[in-house]
Amino acid sequence: MFLPMLIREHRKTSAPAGRNHFPTFPPAHFPHNSVVSPHSTYRGRIAPSPTGLLHLGHARTFWTAQERARQNSGTLILRNEDLDFARCKPEFVAAMHDDLKWFGLEWSEGPDCGGPFAPYAQSERHPLYLAAFERLREGGFVYPCRCSRQDVLRAMQAPHQGEEEPIYPGTCRSNAEHRMVEAKSTNRDSTLTVTPSTLNWRFRVPDGETISFVDGNFGPQHFIAGKDFGDFVAWRHDGIPSYQLAVVVDDAAMRISEVVRGADLLLSTARQILLYRALGLEPPAFFHCSLMTDDAGVRLAKRHDALSLRALRGQGTQPDVLRASWASLDQGDHTAR
Repeated sequence: MFLPMLIREHRKTSAPAGRNHFPTFPPAHFPHNSVVSPHSTYRGRIAPSPTGLLHLGHARTFWTAQERARQNSGTLILRNEDLDFARCKPEFVAAMHDDLKWFGLEWSEGPDCGGPFAPYAQSERHPLYLAAFERLREGGFVYPCRCSRQDVLRAMQAPHQGEEEPIYPGTCRSNAEHRMVEAKSTNRDSTLTVTPSTLNWRFRVPDGETISFVDGNFGPQHFIAGKDFGDFVAWRHDGIPSYQLAVVVDDAAMRISEVVRGADLLLSTARQILLYRALGLEPPAFFHCSLMTDDAGVRLAKRHDALSLRALRGQGTQPDVLRASWASLDQGDHTAR
C-alpha cells in the first residue's frame, strides 16, 4: 500500500522531552503550494460527508474542483468521507451520488466506479489510518489525552467558520511528558502502556512556530502554532481518526496534487501541513473557495434545507442557472449570497 510504505521509509523514534521541544524537521513553509506544477499529473478530489443533503455551497466548491481538474487535463476523484458513523446515513450516500450527477459533476474514480486507490469510502480505510497513527506515536508527535469530550466530538468532522476549538491548555501534554521522562529513567517504553482505542490522542504542535503556505485563491497564509491553534485531536478513544488525520492520509495515499475546498478550512490547512511533515509526506497545493451565505449572511450548512441541491432540483431549478449566480464569487468577492 502507498502510505504504509512511505511510513516505513520515514520512520523516526525520538520523542520530545518538554513543552517547547518538538521532533526535529524543517520549518513548515510551503510557498510552492500556490501553483500546480505543469509537469506533474493533476489529481483533484471532491470529498463530501453524507451527514445530510448537499447544499449549493458544496456544489460551488465541487464545481470549482472539477473545473480546475479539467483546466489541468487531470483526474477528479470522489471520496466518501463517512467516518461520522452516528450521522452518516445510506440515504444520504445515495442522495449524494444522485445530486452530484444531476449537477453535472463527473469523476473517474470513486466508490461507485472503483479505481487504482480503492476503497474510496473512509469507513473502509481504517488500516491506513492506524498505520499513520502508529507512525505519529512512535515519533513522539502525539500523546494520550483524557479531557474535553466536546473537542473529541468536533474532531470527527471538519471544523467550520466560527466553530474552531479553543486553544488546548496542554494539561495532558505535560502529564504525558512526565510519564515519558519516568519511563526513560527506568528503561521502559511508555508508548506501549496505552492503546489508541482507550484514550484520545492529541498532536503536539510546535509552539510559536509560524506555519506558512500560499493558497491558490487567497494568497499567502500564516498561522502561529500555539496561538492560532493548539494541540489537536488526531485519534479518538473509540478507534476513529480525526478529520485532520484522515484527510491527510487519504490525500497522500490517493496522490492528490491539489485540494480544493471551502475557506472555512484555511486554519485546518496549517494543522494538516504539520501532519504531512510528521509523516514525511509532501503536502499538495491548496485552493480554498469563497464561502456562500444565505440572505441573512449566515454560512450555508446542511440545515439549510431550502438551499439543498435536492430541494432546488425539486423546484425545477436548472444547474446552469445556479452556476450563473456565482459570477460575483469569480470576480474576487470572498463571500456571496
